[in-house]
Amino acid sequence: QVQLVESGGGSVQPGGSLRLSCAASGSTFSTEAMGWFRQAPGREREFVATISWIGGSTYYADSVKGRFTISRDYDRKILFLQMNSLKPEDTAVYYCAAVKMYSDYRSGQNEYEYDYWGQGTQVTVSS
Repeated sequence: QVQLVESGGGSVQPGGSLRLSCAASGSTFSTEAMGWFRQAPGREREFVATISWIGGSTYYADSVKGRFTISRDYDRKILFLQMNSLKPEDTAVYYCAAVKMYSDYRSGQNEYEYDYWGQGTQVTVSS
């Protein structure tokens, strides 16, 4: 019984910052990688960032590169997304996701690679 719970969403002005967290629970939880996706109204869900759990290698969508930083607390099983220089186009529901242990992990850019998903947290960037 794996659960992913996002937190840290809210409303912020353009240029501001937010830090999202995703806490994983479940006595048997383990993962190869975790990632963030987002979905804006009228748009399909898109990849934001991913991180390999052990090695910590990261990959970002071009739209957030240089502004967002994905990280994890390995021991506490928490995923983070530090979002700086936020733009109105960053407005979306942000979802965290995890690839279960022993699954193949290609790039982490594709929704189908992930096995577990959180319920999402709203991020709104407006003046």
